[in-house]
Amino acid sequence: MGRKLPGIYQHDDGRWWVDKVVGGRRLQKAFGADYAEAQEWLLRQLTRIRAAREGERPRFTFEEASCRYLQERENKPSLEDEILYLKLAMPYVGALFLDEVCDETLERLVSALKAPVVTKRKDGKETVRVRKNKTVNLVLGTIRQMLNLAARKWRVEGNRRLTWLGQAPLITMLDLKDARSPKPITWAQQRVLLPHLSNHSAQMALFVLNTGARDAAVCSLRWEWEVRSPELRYSVFVVPKDTVIDVKGKVRGAVKGRKRDRVLVLNRVSQSIVEARRGKHPTHVFAFRARSVQTISNTAWQNGRREAGKEDPYLADLRVHDLRHTVGMRLREANVSENTIADILWHEHSSMTGHYSVAQIDELVAALELIADEHGRTNKTLQMLQLEAKKQVVA
Repeated sequence: MGRKLPGIYQHDDGRWWVDKVVGGRRLQKAFGADYAEAQEWLLRQLTRIRAAREGERPRFTFEEASCRYLQERENKPSLEDEILYLKLAMPYVGALFLDEVCDETLERLVSALKAPVVTKRKDGKETVRVRKNKTVNLVLGTIRQMLNLAARKWRVEGNRRLTWLGQAPLITMLDLKDARSPKPITWAQQRVLLPHLSNHSAQMALFVLNTGARDAAVCSLRWEWEVRSPELRYSVFVVPKDTVIDVKGKVRGAVKGRKRDRVLVLNRVSQSIVEARRGKHPTHVFAFRARSVQTISNTAWQNGRREAGKEDPYLADLRVHDLRHTVGMRLREANVSENTIADILWHEHSSMTGHYSVAQIDELVAALELIADEHGRTNKTLQMLQLEAKKQVVA
C-alpha cells in the first residue's frame, strides 16, 4: 500500500477516517474499508486549499455540490423531491465538474428522462409512460438553482473571495407544449365518477370538490388544526405553513407555494364529510387505517376513474388536480370574485392579508355554499357549455 498520508487513521473495525487540520481548518470525513477512497478525498481537499491560497478557483464536482445543496435544504419541504431529481441526474452528470455542466452535457440526462418508462402492474400487464416536459424541467430547475448558489453564495475555504463556480450557465428549460389541458368535470360527470370510487376516496374527492384544497393538504389534514366557534357557521382548519406531517412522522412537504398559514374553509357538504370522519382517527381527518394516511391518487382512484371512463370516456384519465380546476370553474360560474377564488384556492394575489377576520371567513363560506350543489350556476362558462354539449351529442 505504501506510505500512508498523515491524517488518515484506521478504526478497529477496518474503516478509515480522515482527521487533519490544515491552515486552521479541520478536515474530517469517515470512509469504508477502502484506504484509497480516503486518500483520494484528502488529496483533493489539500489541492483545493493550496489552489485557493494562490488565488485559483478549485474545481468541485456535481456530486459534491449536490451533497452541499441537500445539506442546506435539509429543513425545506421540497427536500424529498429534490433528492429524487438529483438522484436521477447523478448517473449522467455526477462525475462532471461544475464548470462542465451546461445544456450540451445535460443532453444525455434530458434524453434519458424523456425515454419511455415501462412498469409492470400487479396483474402482470405492462404500462408505458413518458415523462412530461414539466417533470423534466423540475429536474433541470433544481440543477439550475444549485449552480446559481455555487456561483453566487458558496465560498471556497481558504479564500472567501472565491465562489465554487465562476459563473452559472444558462440552463434551457423545455417548452410545455406537451402539457395536458385542465379537465374540469360537469355535475353529471361527478355523479358518474363518485360511485365508482372506494368510499374513502369518494369522501376525499367530494371534500376537494367542496373546498378546492390540494391533495397534500387533504391527506395531511389534522384535527388539531380545526377551529370551531359559535361565531363560525362551519369548521375552519388553519393549515400551518412549515411542513405537513403524516401519522408516521414522515415529512410530506408544505403545500405548493405556501409562505404562511392558510385557512381551509368548509361549506355544508365538506362539513358533513368531516363529521362523518370524526372519531375514526386520533390525529388525522382522512387517515385510511390506524397507522397510515392514504393519498387520493392511489390505486382506488385509478381503478375508479377507469370504470367511470367506461360510461364517460372523458373521465378515463381524470386527475385529482382536475377536481381543483372544477372548483375554480364552478366558483366563476357562480359569479364569485377573483380575489375570493384566489383565497379559496390558496393562490397568491396582491390584496391577500396575513390574518382573516370572521367577516372574511363568512365571505369564503358563502362562496363555497354556492357550489355545494348545481343551483348556483348563474353564469355558465363556455368551456362547461362545450362539455355538456359534447355529452349530449354522445348520448
